[in-house]
Amino acid sequence: MKAIVKIQNLKCHGCATTITKKLTALENISEVEVDNDEHTVSFFYSDMLDLEKVKLTLNSLGYPEEGDANSLSEKAKSFVSCAIGRIS
Repeated sequence: MKAIVKIQNLKCHGCATTITKKLTALENISEVEVDNDEHTVSFFYSDMLDLEKVKLTLNSLGYPEEGDANSLSEKAKSFVSCAIGRIS
């Protein structure tokens, strides 16, 4: 199944690199694409547990789903994830 998740705090290719790398490493997740202009992440997954795992991973990186709480700590995590993505 394919999912498209609209996320917060997505800024640049550094963010996209980190997101792609982390989600691709998850089991049963494939064809990860990040659209910086639309603030979305699309991917294929096997079941609802995989979808939840992706959302939790995105949140842990500082990119909560649109509509979810977006605290200062979430925003700070996204800057760290962005910097890591720019370096790698």
